[in-house]
Amino acid sequence: MFVKRAINALKKKIAFIINPISGGKSKVQLPELIEQHLDRTQFSYQLCHTEFVGHAKKLVKDLLPDTDLFIAVGGDGTVNEIASVLVGSDKYLGIIPMGSGNGLATFLGIPFQVKEALELIKQFNFTRIDSATLNGHPIFNVSGIGFDAQISTRFARDKTRGLWGYIRNTFAEVLKYRPQWYILKLDGKTIQRKAFMISLANSSQYGNNAHISPNASLTDGLLDICVVKPFPLYMFPVLAYRMFSKTADRSAYLEIFKIKEALIQRDVPGPVHLDGEPIELEAELHIVVNPASLNVIN
Repeated sequence: MFVKRAINALKKKIAFIINPISGGKSKVQLPELIEQHLDRTQFSYQLCHTEFVGHAKKLVKDLLPDTDLFIAVGGDGTVNEIASVLVGSDKYLGIIPMGSGNGLATFLGIPFQVKEALELIKQFNFTRIDSATLNGHPIFNVSGIGFDAQISTRFARDKTRGLWGYIRNTFAEVLKYRPQWYILKLDGKTIQRKAFMISLANSSQYGNNAHISPNASLTDGLLDICVVKPFPLYMFPVLAYRMFSKTADRSAYLEIFKIKEALIQRDVPGPVHLDGEPIELEAELHIVVNPASLNVIN
């Protein structure tokens, strides 16, 4: 349940930050749709297109003083770049979901149709959601270590975008991936686990309605640490089914811990993914929850 709040009626200044390659989806009709559906007596806006990884973050920093609302036109990676600048501020994030997974937008109930997403923006109601940091890097949806980080790394190099790209890379990697040992300090309690992957879930899902932690909440001040234990390969389709049927938490191969702070130690440095975007980080991973730290239109 989200507690939505209304914003004052002053004219809003909006920046649309558009990732032209996200999700392999065309954005050529977007300017016309925006012009049709946003009232210029209530909104002034500009369109900005990203050209490289990190460009969205730079654009937001440059526009921050004179802009009220930043609209991420793309997927969770674009959302992460923009939100990482806005977190802790009095500015607002909006989303037009046009990425490969769109996990955060889906969880928030933001429509995939551009016209309907623009209607939400016009209403200008918002929810203040939690975020977290992973070794200082802000995260907002679902991030992870292990198998899914390996998939994100492969996917980033793949020219095939969208759900099919994820599926193809998943099946290519699952046949050869080997679980690793981890030491987890969860709000001061230490456990040791051999894990196929560890997901850090602020919302319930990666995207495409694949739910790793069905009871996760964006507003409870907690992050769900989801430890997927080693499983026989023949169980892989069953686990996939559980994610798409929102029953992953009933699997014997999944443990979920709700935390405010965690330290995860692995044997060597390696890949993680931040809301789907791969990055190499240290062997020791420090996670801290920042409750009610981002304003999101929904």
